[in-house]
Amino acid sequence: MACKTKNPLGADYWLRSSGAAPKVLIVKRLLICLTTALLGLGLSQGKRLPLSGQTFEIGGRTAFLIMPGEALPAGEQRPWVWYAPTLPGLPGNEEKWMLSRFIENGIAIAGIDVGESFGNPEGRRLYTVLYQTLTENHGLSRRPCLLGRSRGGLMLYNWATENPAKVSCIAGIYPVCNLASWPGLARSCKAYGLTRQALAASLKDHNPIERLAPLAKAKVPIFHIHGDIDTVVPLEANSGILSKRYAKLGGSMTLKVIRNQGHNMWSGWFRDEDLVAFILENTTKPKP
Repeated sequence: MACKTKNPLGADYWLRSSGAAPKVLIVKRLLICLTTALLGLGLSQGKRLPLSGQTFEIGGRTAFLIMPGEALPAGEQRPWVWYAPTLPGLPGNEEKWMLSRFIENGIAIAGIDVGESFGNPEGRRLYTVLYQTLTENHGLSRRPCLLGRSRGGLMLYNWATENPAKVSCIAGIYPVCNLASWPGLARSCKAYGLTRQALAASLKDHNPIERLAPLAKAKVPIFHIHGDIDTVVPLEANSGILSKRYAKLGGSMTLKVIRNQGHNMWSGWFRDEDLVAFILENTTKPKP
């Protein structure tokens, strides 16, 4: 393992200051490297979380789990929110208030970094491994709430449509629901190992807005919050069309449109009381 320490005062000063011998400095640097490596084991390659939690690897990918402090009665499963995308830096500090609300109500939060998968089969496979790990080894509920922020919508929706009985509800913060809208077929086809034309011909197997029937049949409730001037993930091509199609299938969905807001870091996205209330209600209540 390489460990580089930059000396702002220059190499000569590094060797001459305080009369320290070069060998002593080398030993000190090695000790610093060792300490950093040991600390890194708990952080899983430097993954930082907005709340205290643990990180670990699944299939070579970094996963995280944030657990409430209080223990549950024996035999009771822990409700949880499945967050995506767990890319570097996510979930972020801007979501700390929202995540804290879940923890305060006894709800765990978890996720796994599947890279820029755009909801592809490999990402779905890793999601299944995470689900199995958390439900079998950590006592988490078999019906989590799926919370997709932006591109996380593609990842979570594609897993949910193939596992509708394992989902309590779906919530989204300006989520991507349409591959053709973002990132576009020309870009996303690479993640699928397909040509653009082949992906276009198989959207019924890979595009969330084409795959809603299983969720409606399972009566999975959905809540999205989306801005009406979002130019990155346009409202109508994503949450708007999903809402209309889900309604036609008999599904229950609430779409909260925020006026004059786009795809940005406005604090209101992550402090929305309606979104939190929806998640708390549907994550903690027992299945009928």
